[in-house]
Amino acid sequence: MSDMKKKNFSIVDESRSPWMTILILAWPIFLEQVLTSLVQAVDTAMVGSMGAVATTSVSISQSPNMLVNGVVMALGVGFTSMIARSVGAGDMERSRTLVRQAIMMVFALGIPMSAMYFALARQIPVWMGGETEILDSAEAYNKIIAVSMCFRCLTMVLTAIYRGYGDSKTPMKINVMVNLANVVGNYLMIFPTREMTLFGTTFVMPGLGWGVAGAAASTSISTIVGALILLVMCFVRKSEMQISLKDSFAPDWKELKSAFRLSIPAMIQRAVMSSSHILVTSTVATLGTAAVAAQSLSATAESLSFMPGFAFGTACTTLYGQALGAKRPDMGHDFLVKTIKMGTVVMAFMTVVLFFGSAQIMGIFTPDPLVIEYGSIWLKILAVIQIPQMIAFCISGALQGAGDTKTPLYITFASMWGVRILGIMICIHVFHLGLYSICVCMCTDNVVRCLLFLLTYKKKRAELAEKALR
Repeated sequence: MSDMKKKNFSIVDESRSPWMTILILAWPIFLEQVLTSLVQAVDTAMVGSMGAVATTSVSISQSPNMLVNGVVMALGVGFTSMIARSVGAGDMERSRTLVRQAIMMVFALGIPMSAMYFALARQIPVWMGGETEILDSAEAYNKIIAVSMCFRCLTMVLTAIYRGYGDSKTPMKINVMVNLANVVGNYLMIFPTREMTLFGTTFVMPGLGWGVAGAAASTSISTIVGALILLVMCFVRKSEMQISLKDSFAPDWKELKSAFRLSIPAMIQRAVMSSSHILVTSTVATLGTAAVAAQSLSATAESLSFMPGFAFGTACTTLYGQALGAKRPDMGHDFLVKTIKMGTVVMAFMTVVLFFGSAQIMGIFTPDPLVIEYGSIWLKILAVIQIPQMIAFCISGALQGAGDTKTPLYITFASMWGVRILGIMICIHVFHLGLYSICVCMCTDNVVRCLLFLLTYKKKRAELAEKALR
């Protein structure tokens, strides 16, 4: 069997158990998300060890960073949906055309957005309500992160494309490598040269002592390297997604129009989610530095739990998209149901860990007792929404794989702004209920969103099947 055929993974192979197909596609995404979250947790703990000011300097700009990344990353949704259906239909020439168009568009949009973020490096934490004491370090962090922003977007889009082909192992390996490199870089760049003792032996550990700027430098360098590796592999690795520099990278307006038709709702959805996160963070900022640190660190800790759910949702995009491309809507629905069942078992375990281990988890990230107190209660509240959140991820992923990116946008907008943001504004500005009420509103939003996705998919299932069979 040739190397190319070995790389060709089809989810519509009925000789294989559906459960095995889900595992083959989902476990690398699952492992990647868990390991990435663990590494990010270590990253956060390193910054957190420098105190609440350092943590806030980094965390206060995360939501705007996510907004900028999300706009370009949403391109991956459109291209992944189109590629998955092309692969399911056996149209490999079109899928390679889509890969080239995606790469071209990432650079066309990513470079000016990186420049804009660099120019607004100091203004962003000011807009977020950051206190004066954190502005200098937050500005330095944002400027360094801006350098790698386009490459981060490239990584996200290429990762989505690989998964659209059914290859979830390659992005897993590269992203895990990138995150491990980031941890090592943090260790060398954040802290100054110091003496350390290991197994009774004392030695000098070199370090640059750059603090918050060191965390940004390590993140940017590892991100750029990872993106370039993924890009080069598209050209040199023998597979059905291999492209060549001799191929045309000129805009194919027909394909771009289709991609943008799918991606624009996803972009707006990302903007809705990120803007709501910005509003939540800026509202938390009015409650003080300790509250911001607690909210940021608990969100990082919770990512250890909800990222597996996100992984199952990502797998659903490929599973459902390829099934519809092969004109097997029955198989797509079966994959969705089985993925949700599998995800429920995993997320139930994560819920228990998050609820009963909240104080211990927060203690890993920071020595500040007030931040631990705030964060542990926040985690206990967030623990209850892990299964509903996973179900919403899976159905949203399936709809996007089917080429329906508008429905997730409508549901996200209605739930986030009608439940989360409106609820937070009432709780904080009308009833003055404090930090924990924000978390309750976030949880209510996730439960409502899950119910809306379930009801909507039930109504749209027949329509999606009919379109696939035309």
